[in-house]
Amino acid sequence: MTNLSSQPDLPAISKEHFFDISDDFLCVAGYDGYFKLINPAFTRLLGYDEQELLSRPIDSFVYPEDRELTAKYRAKLRQNIPLSDYENRYVTKNGEVVWLSWTSMPKDDEQLVYAIAKNVTHKKILENDRNTLLANLTRINQELKQLTYTTSHDLRSPVNNLLAIFSLLDTSKIEDTETLEFISILKSASENLKDTLNQYVDALIRQDLLNVKKEEISLSRPLGIVTASLTSLIENSKTTIRTDFSEFDTIQFNEAFMVSIFLNLISNSIKYVIPHHHPVISIHTRKTGNVKQLVFSDEGRGFDMDDVKDRVFGLNQTFHNHIDGKGIGLYLVHNQITSLGGNITLESKPGEGATFILSFRN
Repeated sequence: MTNLSSQPDLPAISKEHFFDISDDFLCVAGYDGYFKLINPAFTRLLGYDEQELLSRPIDSFVYPEDRELTAKYRAKLRQNIPLSDYENRYVTKNGEVVWLSWTSMPKDDEQLVYAIAKNVTHKKILENDRNTLLANLTRINQELKQLTYTTSHDLRSPVNNLLAIFSLLDTSKIEDTETLEFISILKSASENLKDTLNQYVDALIRQDLLNVKKEEISLSRPLGIVTASLTSLIENSKTTIRTDFSEFDTIQFNEAFMVSIFLNLISNSIKYVIPHHHPVISIHTRKTGNVKQLVFSDEGRGFDMDDVKDRVFGLNQTFHNHIDGKGIGLYLVHNQITSLGGNITLESKPGEGATFILSFRN
């Protein structure tokens, strides 16, 4: 057994010396909200001298947005409840914001709190940078999803338009075999493109839509883009489109979304026309109080609202037997308008057409 008495005498341990040389931030605070004792590390961190720190309320050094929550935790200390790993922000004398992680022990009989803090500012900066990076990556990923989703779905109508042209083409009058071969290749390629787009749509229909930025747009411009892309379909179906934007023509919205909305509503109206009738579509604007509304009406097959109820804007919901019906168009329209703070309602009766009312948030 080692003879402890033979060991050299250790130097006298000074609590004050330990307090002074610690790199952690040590302090004693009173229940009255003032520091009673602080170590040099604390003064070095905050940049105030000892007298400044002792003469002002502790709250005056706490970051303003953290004072209310800090007061709640301080009240727990006054109830003799220890505090561990509590983080708040302090403001240094030169205006820098630092994060401190506290472990505090109350002494109720002395009306004092003994506390130790660690500077976790570097960790908070890394966390913030990481969260910002993750948020940016998430946004970019969602933008790519939205672009792929919208493009895959909206390209189907122009492809159908192209296929409609091929169906109207009388190849019996073409004698050149090479030309016939080229037409056959183009038709086959168009059909393959349609199949591919349908596969993309099926694979992407469960992806979330992204809230995109709004801008002031003219309704006439996206409508013109859509009618130009559907020229053959509109002409072949003998569709009549009547527009009246005299109430207003500009709204705060997203132009790409509005192109998609017009594309879906117009192509649906043509697709679900009453047999042996020509589609008639009316698009006009109106103001109801402070709300701007776009009213889109057709004279097509319509909906039995008692039957469809709230399913009309649901995903994969189809209500008419049509070979090209995917149950995506109205779902996409609904999500595009609501994702930017607006809403859409439907008024319809079977055989009497449908009226979609799109309300926009100013």
